[in-house]
Amino acid sequence: MPSALPTGDPAPPDGSLPVTALAGLGTRPFGLYVHVPFCATRCGYCDFNTYTAGELGTSASPESWLEGLRRELDLAAGVLGGPPPVDTVFVGGGTPSLLGSSGLASVLDAVRSSFGLAGDAEVTTESNPESTSPEFFAAIRDAGYTRVSLGMQSAARHVLAVLDRVHTPGRPVAAAREARAAGFDHVNLDLIYGTPGESADDLKASLDAVGSAGVDHVSAYALIVEEGTALARRVRRGELPMPDDDVLADKYELIDAAMTARGLRWYEVSNWAASEASECRHNVLYWQGADWWGAGPGAHSHVGGVRWWNVKHPAKYASLLASGTSPAAGREVLSEEDRRVERVLLELRLASGLPVDVLDESGRAEAKIAVRDGLLSETAFAEGRCVLTNRGRLLADAVVRRLT
Repeated sequence: MPSALPTGDPAPPDGSLPVTALAGLGTRPFGLYVHVPFCATRCGYCDFNTYTAGELGTSASPESWLEGLRRELDLAAGVLGGPPPVDTVFVGGGTPSLLGSSGLASVLDAVRSSFGLAGDAEVTTESNPESTSPEFFAAIRDAGYTRVSLGMQSAARHVLAVLDRVHTPGRPVAAAREARAAGFDHVNLDLIYGTPGESADDLKASLDAVGSAGVDHVSAYALIVEEGTALARRVRRGELPMPDDDVLADKYELIDAAMTARGLRWYEVSNWAASEASECRHNVLYWQGADWWGAGPGAHSHVGGVRWWNVKHPAKYASLLASGTSPAAGREVLSEEDRRVERVLLELRLASGLPVDVLDESGRAEAKIAVRDGLLSETAFAEGRCVLTNRGRLLADAVVRRLT
């Protein structure tokens, strides 16, 4: 979750939503995001809403967080009024695996108690490779988790050091194999590319390691130097160079070629999957503008064109819920134009692309120019869709700006 919350209107203390937001609830996919705000250490590049034990002191704990989560899920079920069974659950953070298998089982028990799960629900948890084991994977599989996402970032020790990652280079691959052995069909490895000091050979070694892990999904994100992070301070002091856009583009092409060679196809600009069944359904739900409730400190939600976000600090979060008050810090009701622009921004990143008729007149004119410039597929455009070409993926953000 972002470290800086957006500004918006005050959220009602009971968490209630406009009747218009609830119209059609259940006809669209519905997901739950659960934010676990705890980390053993703080990575220098991360600006997510996370806290180490030393930062929290005695003000909050996993136990108080879990109790708050149960209360928020109950509140959510009441606000949604007979909520639909949950199609996807994504437990993220932070480091959810710090809760241990019993803690993650309790999270899923709380979801079942308040909502219920669809029969084919996708249930994902993020995990730090160093806080997992064969026994951990077996226990969370038995608890009902169907998918695991492991933070690998790189196989190069010096790159991990720049990122302040604490796991050893070989551990993510070993963890992925343990997860598969425990019965997980769907395992993701996360990569970060473009870290200062990462060579092309370093990235190739990471991709070779990913290939040896037997996973069916890979996410790869360019390093972003976020303001307020330790990494940003090091760049500002001249200790590390800012990532170079041309180098990032070269590395993206290297990743895409390696994934394609191993039978993983891109379905979103930063994500590759072995098959449609291997795609992360929860993230697709975001990209397609469906409904989700984000539970936990700093979590964001969206239902029927209303977006809101929770208070950030775990102690404040738990305190509000203990008093019977919604933890929402603010919200905004999106206009039809807001929703149209967001649809362009999100759906254009998908391999399936965006219907041309979603664009306004100016956007359609720009789309024709993008086709001419080789950024959008000419064939797809003739069939009524805007689909990024390989070159367009390298410039996806720029294409979005042109079309909106």
